[in-house]
Amino acid sequence: MSKMAEMAQTIEELRTAAASINAAADWLYQQFSGDDNKAQVTETPTKKETKPELKLEDVRAVLAEKSRAGHTAEVRSLLQKYGAAKLSEIDPANYEALMKDAEVIGNGS
Repeated sequence: MSKMAEMAQTIEELRTAAASINAAADWLYQQFSGDDNKAQVTETPTKKETKPELKLEDVRAVLAEKSRAGHTAEVRSLLQKYGAAKLSEIDPANYEALMKDAEVIGNGS
C-alpha cells in the first residue's frame, strides 16, 4: 500500500473514530439531560454517517502503486472497462467501483 493510500486510510479511520465519539457523547448527554425531545432530534443525524467522497488523487495513488508493482496492463484494462483511456476521463461517480475493482489486481499473483 502506498504512503498516500495509507494516509487516506488513516484519515478515514480518524474520522470514523471521531464520529463514534461524537455519537457516544450525544447518547450520554441524552441519557442524563432528561429532555426526551432533544434525544430524538439528535439521534437522527448521528445515525447517518456519510462516507467521504473519493478524489481523483486517491484513485490515482492506488492505481499508480498497482502499475509500479508490475500490473500496468491490468490497470489499463480496468480504465477501459470504465470507458476511458486515462483516469481523468472517468466519471467521479465511478471512483468507488473502480477502487473495488483495483483492490483485486495483484492479489492473486
